[in-house]
Amino acid sequence: MSLPKRNEIRPGLRVQIVEKQNQRTGALTEGTVARILTSSASHPHGIKVVLENGKVGRVKAIVNTGGTDVPAL
Repeated sequence: MSLPKRNEIRPGLRVQIVEKQNQRTGALTEGTVARILTSSASHPHGIKVVLENGKVGRVKAIVNTGGTDVPAL
């Protein structure tokens, strides 16, 4: 499973992230991207973003408008 690249992520997009404190468990948090923090095109652990609710984490999946995950290619 490949992670979304920076050019696939933009403010306003619904995503699932893993926060720093949940890296061991892999617990996902869903929210809307407010800002992208990673400047490179990709990152081996996911692009780091800030959600509108202030949570920070690395994007593991993009959520489509139907509310289900978009499968990573």
